[in-house]
Amino acid sequence: MNARLRSLAVLATLTLALPVLAAPNETVAKPVKTVVQSVRYSKDDLAIKQLANEEQGRFLLGEDWEKGTDAQRKEFIQLFNKLFSKIAFPKVRENFKNLASITYEDPVLEGDKAKVKSTVIIEHPMKKQEMKLQYSLVKTQGAWKVLDVAVLGDSMLTGIRDDQVRPIMQQGGWDHLLDLMRKKDAELSKK
Repeated sequence: MNARLRSLAVLATLTLALPVLAAPNETVAKPVKTVVQSVRYSKDDLAIKQLANEEQGRFLLGEDWEKGTDAQRKEFIQLFNKLFSKIAFPKVRENFKNLASITYEDPVLEGDKAKVKSTVIIEHPMKKQEMKLQYSLVKTQGAWKVLDVAVLGDSMLTGIRDDQVRPIMQQGGWDHLLDLMRKKDAELSKK
């Protein structure tokens, strides 16, 4: 009888401990899920708050990040967030109109970095589409933030950096980049 009670006690302890053990995975995955649901339901400001803004700026501008003033870096982050939410989020929302399901794998952690994979099933009227996404996260100021997303292995930030930011920086540096971003924001605000 004693052995049985001990077994039950161990089982009860494990059962109670499992949610605690699962909590770190949920803590890492929560920003990803928040971004996805926020974009889906047009809560763009909440989605933006889940992004690793400064780390995105550092990645996009590389060695030029440190060459910018604090004011330039701050304005870049603000403009990047505005442009990203005006350009990318509506496209995502359009796809999510036919969303069937999203499944998330457990995060893979490496220190202050993590990866979360998901599978998104879209049921278009003509065909079913499955997309494999991988989110990169960083832990900054004690909280996990979304840094990047890769679709079919292609990094969103790498594409933006290589196709847009680097060529603009080569043409005219920080002032040129911020000027073009301001103009694009004004153009999109009129629509």
